[in-house]
Amino acid sequence: MEQLVESTDHVRGNRKERVGQVVSVKNSKTIIVESETRVPHPRFRKIVKQIKRFHAHDEESVAKLGDTVLIMESRPLSKLKRWRLVEVIAH
Repeated sequence: MEQLVESTDHVRGNRKERVGQVVSVKNSKTIIVESETRVPHPRFRKIVKQIKRFHAHDEESVAKLGDTVLIMESRPLSKLKRWRLVEVIAH
């Protein structure tokens, strides 16, 4: 009989990831990331931009204002923080 061993990559595979731009670093260990998606309007089919802001946990305060970052969904860390910083893509 074979045993199935789950890796942490497989367990975390269903977590959402977003790429966005850092718009605020004023709080300690917290960044605010703006993510932009382009979707067609339900009735008129014109492409419109939707901008959403996410509060993300940045333990080492690596991200700076204007950086492009990758964030991943996590457990609730505070009232607004449900995301954590994975990596800084571009400075």
